Amino acid sequence: MLSFVRSAQEKPDEDLTPGRRQPTLGLALGAGAARGWCHIGVLRELADHGITPHVIAGTSIGAVVGGCYAAGRLDDLESFARALTRRRVFGLLDLTLSGRGLISGGRLRARLEAAVGDRRVEDLPIRFAAVATATGSGHEVWLTQGDLGEAIRASYALPGILEPVLVGGRWLVDGALVNPVPVTLCRALGADMVVAVNIFGDTLFRGTVMMQPDAPEVIEAAAESAGVRGARRAALCRRTKEGAPSMATVMTDAFNTMQDRISRSRLAGDPPDVMVKARLDGMGLFDFHRADELIALGRDAARRAIPEIVDHLAATPAVIQPAR
Repeated sequence: MLSFVRSAQEKPDEDLTPGRRQPTLGLALGAGAARGWCHIGVLRELADHGITPHVIAGTSIGAVVGGCYAAGRLDDLESFARALTRRRVFGLLDLTLSGRGLISGGRLRARLEAAVGDRRVEDLPIRFAAVATATGSGHEVWLTQGDLGEAIRASYALPGILEPVLVGGRWLVDGALVNPVPVTLCRALGADMVVAVNIFGDTLFRGTVMMQPDAPEVIEAAAESAGVRGARRAALCRRTKEGAPSMATVMTDAFNTMQDRISRSRLAGDPPDVMVKARLDGMGLFDFHRADELIALGRDAARRAIPEIVDHLAATPAVIQPAR
């Protein structure tokens, strides 16, 4: 079930004249924790080729990057991300005993408020919306108006880790639980063509069902046949030979699996016109200190997709504007 709040920007623009306009380009920025820094690289590469989105929908880290971009504060966010070290990342984690999450999020909130100020979603120069999940009901909530910082925080409030955020009388948590790559939201906001950035599409076993766990040599052979190399292959094979995985490993793998399965289901029902997929082997969900590498990977992914994006834009019919 969708809980959709219309924003002031969804009203027809008063200055439109009768005739044709260019297709409205929407950008759906997916969830993925630290991997989401690659969204910055995608936006930079698109800008270098003169491609500017008219609509941005983001989930979790996608909402962080998309919201800062729509507010004209991407430079500040990129500077912050590139300056992160392991020590600074830990410095942002304010542990709490409230029982609502391991981290209160106060330090992150202060950083976000400093970046976006008191901007409201409906007043942004680019149409923007964030996805969150309502606790209890599990409803998908589209935040298209209200305080920008609050909408972003609700979208990335990972259950059990960050405290939920109260918005409009509802407690909200991470939107990745219901819509990791918000293509549908882009279309609802008026996008004629949607480019999606999915950073959870590189798992090895594509939902394979096994009657019993495979032996280590079978896992290694499957990795070899799938072309998995380097650190990712070594880590995958090592887990089958050593003792029980750590709590951090289990949580990360569980989050990866959940996000991947939900993304595949949602994208199968409403695929984007163009999919941008970064090659993120070896990049962990909590590697926030590796922004330089992730931004570069985002640029590479967008660069590969530019020809397809240009072709789709050229092929998308111009929309006839009604006379006022």
